[in-house]
Amino acid sequence: MNTPSPRRAWCAAVLGCLVVPFATAGTLSLDTATNLAVRRTPLLDARRAQAESARQEVRRAGALPDPQLTVGIDNLAVQGPGAFTAGGDDMTMRTVGVTQVLPSSAKRGAQRQEARARVEVADADTVATALLVRRQAAEAWIAVSTAQDEIAALNAMHRSLEADVDVARARLRGGGSAGDVLAARASVLDVDNRTEAARGRLAQARAQLARWLGDDARDDLAEAPDYTRLLIDGDTLLGRLDDQAALLGWAPRERLADAALAGARAERHPDWSIGASYGSRVRGLSDMVSLQVGVSLPLFTRNRQDRGVAARLAEVDAIHDAHEDARREQKAMIQAALADWRSLGEQVRRQHDDVLPLAEDRGTVALAGWRGGGDIQPLLQARRDELAARLDDVRLRADQARAWASLAFLLPQGTTP
Repeated sequence: MNTPSPRRAWCAAVLGCLVVPFATAGTLSLDTATNLAVRRTPLLDARRAQAESARQEVRRAGALPDPQLTVGIDNLAVQGPGAFTAGGDDMTMRTVGVTQVLPSSAKRGAQRQEARARVEVADADTVATALLVRRQAAEAWIAVSTAQDEIAALNAMHRSLEADVDVARARLRGGGSAGDVLAARASVLDVDNRTEAARGRLAQARAQLARWLGDDARDDLAEAPDYTRLLIDGDTLLGRLDDQAALLGWAPRERLADAALAGARAERHPDWSIGASYGSRVRGLSDMVSLQVGVSLPLFTRNRQDRGVAARLAEVDAIHDAHEDARREQKAMIQAALADWRSLGEQVRRQHDDVLPLAEDRGTVALAGWRGGGDIQPLLQARRDELAARLDDVRLRADQARAWASLAFLLPQGTTP
């Protein structure tokens, strides 16, 4: 009975956290969307197949090479009456033998080390891919939610402008200006065009979400999570860089480079071989048995094995330095994302608490002025400004959501509320 390796058990546990059970409700939450994406994407199936391939390689790594069967004729005469005949000389033998090459234990150990490192790389790629799928599914969900919010804001403005058109027509019947009706109607048509464009963006966003969820992308969206609260605090993210998706594969790749270095150093160790053969001679003469032992001679290591060791050492240094650079890049990315998320949080708060109420008040004042006999243009401008403020609010909340998502799916245990 095979006992699962600690690395394999770790990978299974992490994926178990990523693919948690979800409830089939009438609405599609962001959490459900990300879990469905992980369950259904064929990309993860491909990564798991690659990991299984690497595990199969472990089982044969370090094994002895296949033995060699040899068949031939020894001591064949080339002159005289029995030339080139199997019975032409007493020394001629028909031989059959087996040879087994025995690579050094250092080489076989390096092969096993390399195979195990490849499993770690494949497992890390699987977990990183699962996190990437979750993030991309979340971004698609956010895009759908944003388009819906944009359409809702445009529809609300459409209703307000239609009410203005109705009032303008009523005033026209009482001797008001036909220009007011035309101006209000033009504003309605402008909003209708923008609404149609927003519907196009919604269709595109749903198509992208369907890339991960299939038909479930058509479901109504549930309420968005609280984007003002990070799932994992910034200090934890900055303190666990190597556990994040972008860096998960680097440590296994360093171990893979170390294994390649061990293999290069093992080339300095000689390989052995043993062989046995049986020789059959002409009738009346004794058959023969031969035993052989061979050893490779790494005599010119300076221009052969030492060059390989130097090359593998350079690769180890290169991967180590690249890992350090990736760690710094990831740290800078997190710091920038945290700053962006905090800034957007303040902008969303200010937009909601200050800008939107001000725009609504301006619209109320302009409407009162128009209904009191004033010109309609200040009202229409106030409507445009209010719509711009509402769409800016939608955009800012979408930017905040994307900044939140960029930080939510960095670590394997990150889940949405």
